[in-house]
Amino acid sequence: MPYPELKDRVVLITGGASGLGLAAGEGFAREGAAVVLADLRADVAAAEAARLGARHLGLGGDVADEADVQLLVSTTLAQFGRLDVLINSAGIPDSFQPTVDQDAADFRRLVDVHLGGTYMMCKAAAPHMLRQGRGAMINLSSIAGVLGLARRNAYSAAKAGIGMMTRTLGCEWASQGVRVNAIAPGYMLTPFMQRLVDEGKLDADQVRRRTPAGRLGSARHIADAMLFLASDGAEFITGATLPVDGGYMAWGAVGDAYDGPLD
Repeated sequence: MPYPELKDRVVLITGGASGLGLAAGEGFAREGAAVVLADLRADVAAAEAARLGARHLGLGGDVADEADVQLLVSTTLAQFGRLDVLINSAGIPDSFQPTVDQDAADFRRLVDVHLGGTYMMCKAAAPHMLRQGRGAMINLSSIAGVLGLARRNAYSAAKAGIGMMTRTLGCEWASQGVRVNAIAPGYMLTPFMQRLVDEGKLDADQVRRRTPAGRLGSARHIADAMLFLASDGAEFITGATLPVDGGYMAWGAVGDAYDGPLD
């Protein structure tokens, strides 16, 4: 579905060099927006931005570092003069270890990146969007922020926090034209998930059986949801977390949610 109103809007995407963030960048670029891909890997972000086209920009930075956060926003403004859409997609994987074996420093780092990074990026972008009287922020929560996933304490706590922070920021800035929403992806077939499958940490067929849609999602499904939430069609939506999970979180019965053939 085309969104002509997104043409020439400026979109800053953290975690933009791969996975969901890169898929979002590709989607916004197709709509004619100017895209800034920000990532820890500055060289990869720059290469992917160049692949999208000459008008796009790739930047390096750590969303858990406040100085880097400020630089990402100020560089975007210096290059384009405005900031219309912020997508907080940066993240790191957790350990998948029993709680008694988890490292406290790893816990803090993961929460700093996911939750702290989302907070600092929203805080840094907000003054400019509020001056414009318009803006859209889209955060990445997860089914892990709603459902209990054992051995994933840090990730789940961070994603749950993002969901609640999305509510509070959405309420705080709604009257000034800035909307804040989140997306809660289910099991999406990204390079990260493929690695979990390859390492034996996740059974893809079991996930498909547990998902009413009977299949895994793709990065494009998340990008499409982001385009909608950034568009004028979502102008009266704020503080919401949208599940994009093939019905995974809606299923509550005992047993498989899908009994058809697997793709």
